[in-house]
Amino acid sequence: MAPRARNLQKSVHSAGQLAFCGLLIEARRKAGLTQHALARRLQKPQSFVAKYEGGERRVDVVEFVSICRAIAADPVKLLKKLSEVV
Repeated sequence: MAPRARNLQKSVHSAGQLAFCGLLIEARRKAGLTQHALARRLQKPQSFVAKYEGGERRVDVVEFVSICRAIAADPVKLLKKLSEVV
């Protein structure tokens, strides 16, 4: 694997990414949902939620908005909160 590709993989575990995962977990729990219940709303397997919450998988912008809709969270407020901790 090229050195550049290795550096990209390490960024999955950055402090900012961990904070982002934590915010998504907090928002899901605040909505009173389990990973399984959220996955059903997203029409995805439970492992989809587990992987992004655990930092194994990144969420793109479209997925982020879908997740926010499924948990009735404001994506702008979540990103603002993230910008305050990163």
